[in-house]
Amino acid sequence: MSAFLDKLWYSKDHPLQWVLRPLSWVYSGVVSSRRYFLQRFSQINCPVPLIVVGNITVGGVGKTPLVIELAKRIQQKGLRVGIVSRGYGAATKHFPYEVHVNDSAIKVGDEPLLLAQKTKCPVVIAPKRTEAVRYLLENHQSQIIISDDGLQHYRMGRAIEIAVIDGTRGLGNGLCLPAGPLRESAARLELVDFIVVNEGKWHKDSNTVSMKDPHSAVTFQNKSNTYPMVLRPGKIKKLGTDEEIDPHKLNEKWEAIAAIGNPQRFYSTLLQLGIEFDTCSYPDHYQFKPDDLNYTKSLIIMTEKDAVKCRAFSSDNMHYLPVDAVLDDAFWDALWLHQQLKGYC
Repeated sequence: MSAFLDKLWYSKDHPLQWVLRPLSWVYSGVVSSRRYFLQRFSQINCPVPLIVVGNITVGGVGKTPLVIELAKRIQQKGLRVGIVSRGYGAATKHFPYEVHVNDSAIKVGDEPLLLAQKTKCPVVIAPKRTEAVRYLLENHQSQIIISDDGLQHYRMGRAIEIAVIDGTRGLGNGLCLPAGPLRESAARLELVDFIVVNEGKWHKDSNTVSMKDPHSAVTFQNKSNTYPMVLRPGKIKKLGTDEEIDPHKLNEKWEAIAAIGNPQRFYSTLLQLGIEFDTCSYPDHYQFKPDDLNYTKSLIIMTEKDAVKCRAFSSDNMHYLPVDAVLDDAFWDALWLHQQLKGYC
């Protein structure tokens, strides 16, 4: 199914696109009407600045590393940061729920657990994010709250919207669901405060971000609110001990495992590091079982998001690759100068 949708959404003039276009128009109209109603009649304002990091496409674009970097940067300014998340796939049914660093990914979801472990901030999950926001205010007196995803959760008032775009795939064919990958039309990007392009090509002289996908239907010229981001790989670590290792000193075969929205980005990073490997992709947020990783004759390398799901049954041949979000100083300067953050940061 994933391969089929990639061909439908990210290829040029797939025949099924024309069949599904009317449904896309209906979907876009419903989404726009819903946004209008919720923003005007049902939105709950937050008494402290709330930053939403989201996207308008289906699938992973690199939001979680950006949320981690945002939380760390704001904490460095001496502020109490709280993070809210839907907790996709979480087994717990008691919401709002505060994530603990020793929770299982099955219980709370892989991304919330990674956020808690990497930022040391209180992370609260709830399908209704407004409940998680209220919990943070009442129990942690958070001074700034970051929402991991939630751009379309319009009942939750926000001070700043950051939309993240996958620069390697762009917006695909530029169509809304089901004919394309868009949750909302591309025009929604004109309303956000910041656009962050993960791995996009940034031309400062023309203030243009060019998407690497030649079939991308959209090129953005959004004045000064578009910024590039790269995910910088760290040292490969053993899953069981977090010991750093040099892959070039190990003359063994690697099996690259990925259960993320765009596994090709992970594989491309490994190629850039000079690692030879075979690939094995799973659906995003897939909950691994020990039998899934029974590669006795290969070393296993996975993303950090996948690693949090495998620690309970880690073995000596399992490794992971951490990444950090890196953005230009121009982005951070613009963020701190944003009207909604003045007096806080």
